[in-house]
Amino acid sequence: MALPAAVYAGQQPATPVPQPSAAPQRAQVPTATAQSATAPLRITLRDALALARKNEPTYHSRLTAAAIAREDRAQSRDALLPNVNFETSVLYTQPNSFGGVRYIANNAPREYISQGNIHQQLDLASVAAYRRSAALAAVAKAQAEIASRGLVVTVLERYFAVAAAEQKLVTARLTSDDGDKFFELTKELEKAGEVAHSDVIKAEIQMQDRHRQFMEAQLALLNARLDLTVLLFPDFNDNFELADDLHANIPLPLRSEFEAQAAEDNPEIRAALAAVRAAGQDVTASRAGYFPSVGLDYWYGIDAAHYATYSPLPPPAIGRTQNLGSSALATLALPLWNWGATQSRVRQAELLRDQTKVELSYAQRNLLAKMRSFYSEAETALNELAGLERSAELAADSLRLTTLRYKDGEALVLEVVDAQSTFAAANANYQDGALRYRLALANLQTLTGVLTTP
Repeated sequence: MALPAAVYAGQQPATPVPQPSAAPQRAQVPTATAQSATAPLRITLRDALALARKNEPTYHSRLTAAAIAREDRAQSRDALLPNVNFETSVLYTQPNSFGGVRYIANNAPREYISQGNIHQQLDLASVAAYRRSAALAAVAKAQAEIASRGLVVTVLERYFAVAAAEQKLVTARLTSDDGDKFFELTKELEKAGEVAHSDVIKAEIQMQDRHRQFMEAQLALLNARLDLTVLLFPDFNDNFELADDLHANIPLPLRSEFEAQAAEDNPEIRAALAAVRAAGQDVTASRAGYFPSVGLDYWYGIDAAHYATYSPLPPPAIGRTQNLGSSALATLALPLWNWGATQSRVRQAELLRDQTKVELSYAQRNLLAKMRSFYSEAETALNELAGLERSAELAADSLRLTTLRYKDGEALVLEVVDAQSTFAAANANYQDGALRYRLALANLQTLTGVLTTP
């Protein structure tokens, strides 16, 4: 992408940058690939967020983990319900000389089984496993939301880093042009005998420094654009331009509103609470080893010497007998002795539960610290931003006046060089200050979930 059209046309950019001299010529901005002839894609910050949510792999991995956790919960829930199976088999046993079976594996030399089975397992461990999976699903959901809010910070940082790099490139072009003009001015004054040759040497050194700074600004913009391109586009499209203004007026929310939103539904606290619940269910599941479990089975179908609904009666009887029938089985399993394995599992689960409680307490304290720190950071950045803007304006005016004084022989060459350096530094600080405030607002939304936009 190139700079905005206003800059190419030699006009002042949309965000005012103090200018000590004539408007810059068109800055040549390098790109990773040759720009296509088509118009660049104009993307807003919300467009960038939508693209990042589609293509950023770390965020997608959190969504996948949350989806897998939901399926785990569904599977553990289904394990609590009766299941139905249908089985068909044939068993063969070698008969003896009397027509019976030689081994007792079967009731007849050929036994056919075709029946449905309803099975229900009743135990405390299965209930605890379901509750644990539900808590873990809540953890995964909260972590996905944390990743979503963190992605906003990443996108906003890279988006406005490009905007700041564009503005810095404009300033670098200005200072580079001013360095060239000042070098020419010192040569003219030297020819007129008004300044010494040392002034020309100092001006040339300054000019070379400004050229290098301009090339570094070009490289910084290229790298910033590449970072954003990789984050947003699956096809590595670098033919885009930004629509949102880095210096748009965005008010800071009131502290009371911010704290209320941050404390209302914080995903980090929700994740920690759900982890405590999951650990508590682990304790319950391990204690289930002390209690009995009940298994219930019901079968309906055939279990006969003929694979048929009816079987003929053995001679000399005449007629047939019904093969369809049912049976039921209830099993009670009583744990008696396992060398203390259950007790060990209970102690292990309790240790993990206590650890999650400590982590919950830390998350609560950390939230309070972040609430104060993030808001203070945003407040400080906002308060400093007006001063940085004013400093940039004063630096531009100082450079203009110092250059005029040098032309009139009232200032030294070092004063002009210092004024140029101050102008470049003040403008860079102004762009960095605007970016800092935007990032501070983005950090606020990691606690509230509300993105502050113009």
